[in-house]
Amino acid sequence: MVAEIICVGTELLLGDILNSNAQFLAKELASLGIPHYYQTVVGDNPKRIKQVLEIAVGRSQLLLFTGGLGPTPDDLTVETIADFFGVPLIEKPEIIADIEYKFAQRGRTMSPSNRKQALIPESADILPNRSGSAPGIIWQPIPNVTLMTFPGVPAEMHLMWRETAVPYLKNGGWCSATIYSRTLKFWGIAESALAEKVDSFLNLTNPTVAPYANHGEVKLRISARAESSVAASNLIEPIEQQLRQIAGLDCYGADSDTLASTAGQLLLDAGQTLSVAESCTGGGLGAMLTGVPGSSCYFLGGIISYDNRVKEGLLGVNRQDLAEFGAVSHQVAKHMAAGVRDRLNTDWGLSITGIAGPGGGTDAKPVGLVYVGLADPHGDAESFEYRFGDARGRDWIRHLSSCTALDRLRRKLLLAKSYKISHDLSIVNSQP
Repeated sequence: MVAEIICVGTELLLGDILNSNAQFLAKELASLGIPHYYQTVVGDNPKRIKQVLEIAVGRSQLLLFTGGLGPTPDDLTVETIADFFGVPLIEKPEIIADIEYKFAQRGRTMSPSNRKQALIPESADILPNRSGSAPGIIWQPIPNVTLMTFPGVPAEMHLMWRETAVPYLKNGGWCSATIYSRTLKFWGIAESALAEKVDSFLNLTNPTVAPYANHGEVKLRISARAESSVAASNLIEPIEQQLRQIAGLDCYGADSDTLASTAGQLLLDAGQTLSVAESCTGGGLGAMLTGVPGSSCYFLGGIISYDNRVKEGLLGVNRQDLAEFGAVSHQVAKHMAAGVRDRLNTDWGLSITGIAGPGGGTDAKPVGLVYVGLADPHGDAESFEYRFGDARGRDWIRHLSSCTALDRLRRKLLLAKSYKISHDLSIVNSQP
């Protein structure tokens, strides 16, 4: 049996609201092992909603609607569905009582327009909404078609799904298996290059491996179908280990891991601290680091040295180097990293200086030119040059710069960790 997701709302079509409900339901269906092959977004228009229904009932057995359950005239989902199947709407007194009670709890009186939300198809069951005024329905209008409606408010929909819809589907025999996925994340390698490295894995059937890229990083999604999430995870485990081994340092984590959280954990494991000096990113790097809970254990702070006077006065960047090489250079990036490390008394210093655009570029130093500096606990500093181009704009350059700086730190920490382990083992093995 196949599910289909139908999201109703002109605001979705116009892009005013991100359609997170479809993403949520898609993941939930996968976790329950219910196949789904189609998603549709349709505006608040009865004719077009009926056209979508006409197609959906011919190819899917579980239709999940979100949106259009409110009290306003453009909330047309339930009445349009009822009209499509030729079933009258009836008013449910228990729904009116529930809405009145919720309004009273907030010290308000129910508006007459809210009575519309108590109208459901004659043979449908109520899908209760504990947190909002708009209930949904669970309905089998014709043989082999089950239909559920949810409000468009994500928090309400999530609660209704978990409290009522999931138990209903499980009890109804919809969930014969589960689809479990794990996503490996990579930085510093192109999607095409990674795909070539793991080409032999891309034709597997269970688990399956699929590459995709977004926001500058590459991902490999490993999905397995089995009778339980534990069994599916066991199928994924050996494939994941092989892929990690092939990718080496390019693989930085999985699922909810970020470059900031991964680098932070390495700092935490080593008992070391970090400070940052930023120019073109204007605090973006620090924001990524402090976005990780517990980062205060290893991240001490940073200096946004946008002006050369700050680079020179607070970070100790050499005035002659600024004059000779410019603020966007290897020399200045290294001075910035070493300067923030020394002034904030941390083990590591990380810096970014570049041209984010849209103006300020030259033939020699175009927009998108960025230098990352890294100063280590031993007093050394190095820098790395990147050319991100200007095609995607200022925010994209700033994002790539911060992520790339974190990746440089992560790789250095991993190499230091590997060296320490090897060094410790050699000492142990050399003892009589």
